[in-house]
Amino acid sequence: MLVALDHVQLAAPAGSEPLLRAYYEGVLGMSEIPKPPVLAARGGCWFAAAGGAVQVHVGVEHDFKPARKAHPGLRVSGIEAFAARVATHGGAVVWDDNLPGHRRFYSEDPVGNRLEFLEPVAPYEPEGVDRPAEPERPEGPAGPDASPESTRPVR
Repeated sequence: MLVALDHVQLAAPAGSEPLLRAYYEGVLGMSEIPKPPVLAARGGCWFAAAGGAVQVHVGVEHDFKPARKAHPGLRVSGIEAFAARVATHGGAVVWDDNLPGHRRFYSEDPVGNRLEFLEPVAPYEPEGVDRPAEPERPEGPAGPDASPESTRPVR
């Protein structure tokens, strides 16, 4: 059973780590996290935000071509200010209003990988998606004035 998305992996050309650090740390506000030594020898760098809940790993790819369609969707708060921050640092900000219930824009990291930044603005329930049912409540005298004895199961 899937429980979470651990990280997103992007590619970059060899030697681009200083550009990546300047962007992911300086512009996006992420922190670099150490790679295990065996992986650090391969180049690239890893970044995290939100206490480690959001991770972007950027690895070196020798025949690098930037991802133009595939991309991570990074949820932000205060999207207008975040877009202004990206633009102030020279990043493109391309707004898109095609996702119901969200404000979002696209940009690129310094090696050309496509990135999506989005913020929910209203609840959106896509059709055909099953949501967990509310747990059933036991029948009986349970209510705001019920005593603990009256709500215990009979054995």
